[in-house]
Amino acid sequence: MILNVQHFVETEQKHWQRLESMLDRLERDASYQMDLRELQQFYALYRRATADLAKISTFASEQTVRQYLETLVARAYGEIHEIRAKPHFQPLKWFFQIFPRTFRRHIRVFWLSLAITCAGVIFGGLAISFDVSAKEILIGPFSHLSGDPGKRVAEEESGSEDRLAGRKAHFSTQLMTHNTEVSILILAMGMTWGVGSAMLLFYNGVILGAVALDYILAGQTKFLLGWLMPHGVVEIPSFIIAGQAGLLLGGALIGWGSRTPLRGRLRAISSDLTTLICGVAIMLVWAGFMEAFLSQYHEPVIPYGVKIGLGGVELVVLILFLTTSGFNKGADGASTVSAS
Repeated sequence: MILNVQHFVETEQKHWQRLESMLDRLERDASYQMDLRELQQFYALYRRATADLAKISTFASEQTVRQYLETLVARAYGEIHEIRAKPHFQPLKWFFQIFPRTFRRHIRVFWLSLAITCAGVIFGGLAISFDVSAKEILIGPFSHLSGDPGKRVAEEESGSEDRLAGRKAHFSTQLMTHNTEVSILILAMGMTWGVGSAMLLFYNGVILGAVALDYILAGQTKFLLGWLMPHGVVEIPSFIIAGQAGLLLGGALIGWGSRTPLRGRLRAISSDLTTLICGVAIMLVWAGFMEAFLSQYHEPVIPYGVKIGLGGVELVVLILFLTTSGFNKGADGASTVSAS
């Protein structure tokens, strides 16, 4: 067999480097799982490297290239046929690494979920601004929000008794349970090809927009921010992430031209759906705690500036957590080989 070694190495090197990069990632993180597309690519690269090793083995002078390929093929073979025990579940690693990485992997679906929610906010705000009577229709089911904002603020600020004395833990548990149920419902409605999830996101946005504008028009913006921000900066994103999971499920059911069978599409996202909704549940535990122990207390008990400032800090921390936590840089650079 006549083989131009220099041309052969230059042509195949990019495939070797890609295989090496995938191996590096697997060896750095034993809990990492490839999706179906990555598995197919990994196996194809392994077979290609094996065939290249067979070709280069006939050239005794190419020791460097041959040894590199032998090592690469051996590593790939070990990953394919590995029998290592699965690592034990590590809650902290899961929450601080796997959850934010899963969130970022489907970031486009999150933006869609956010856009639907924002559309609902705009609709709810416009409905209140153009027709005050719409308030009874939109906010009617929530009796504690449908009254006059000014009167509510006056009552809240004049109250000298602790309305939640002795039952803060019970109240926070109710909030956590209810909000988690809503989040699971948003995810489950993804079974309607995502339509149900989108409707719930839009409806939540409508309520938020109507309530927010109602208080703003009444001149109670400071109260609104002090009331919502301590828990809302975590609670609202939690619902949007639950919508992200629901829309992801809907997208898998639709397929969008994918040739992968439905069962394969659902299997590919099942782990991500579990990760997203469990991460949301943990976020809602924090939100429920903040709402019961802080959001319900207003001036003069707790200054609004303190509550707004704390809410701003929470929002920054949440953004940093979701965008940077668990970030894995790729390999610093795959090894390069050259023909002698």
